[in-house]
Amino acid sequence: MKKAPANLSIVLKLLKKYYPDAHCALNHRNAFELLIATILSAQCTDERVNIVTKDLFAKYPTPEKMGKAPVEDLETIIRSAGFYKNKAKNIKACAQALVEKHQGQVPDKMEDLVQLAGVGRKTANVVLGNAFDITSGIVVDTHVSRLSYRLGWVKSEDPVVIEKQLCDFVPKKNWIMLSHELIFHGRQICKARNPQCERCFLFEHCPKKGV
Repeated sequence: MKKAPANLSIVLKLLKKYYPDAHCALNHRNAFELLIATILSAQCTDERVNIVTKDLFAKYPTPEKMGKAPVEDLETIIRSAGFYKNKAKNIKACAQALVEKHQGQVPDKMEDLVQLAGVGRKTANVVLGNAFDITSGIVVDTHVSRLSYRLGWVKSEDPVVIEKQLCDFVPKKNWIMLSHELIFHGRQICKARNPQCERCFLFEHCPKKGV
């Protein structure tokens, strides 16, 4: 493990203190729903995804049913989530692969998940951490990327590089919850355009890179 930033320990403690209820914001009842919701969340808000998936899962609740769904119907249901044609194609292909290769079950291994349509490392980390409680890595979305830079933890803008660097010094026991806590903080305080530094509990521990 590489030498941790000087502010890491106190930041981790404060995030845990102020966001004790931090959790995955995507509504789901099982691993399959979380997988599909995460695919749909690309370049879309979690709030919009939750609206879309309410109808999607009511009509196609299983990999078997979603895999047989007309792609045009899937497009209609998820249209407001953006990039709906590509996403519809991916969730249908993903559901089919779950049935054909995994007995209708969502696999719990990174190497299997990233072979599914529409699934990259970020999506796989979300599913492994939140559906299976498997610590496979750190989910790096726009909030985690932005806050990691502002806190002085990373310099890169590449999510893959950021994840590797964070995993080098963040204790593994914190990997799953750290992303939730940073996302909560990014939405409520450390916003992209107007960070509310004056009311931030991390103010004195943050170098405010790029702010």
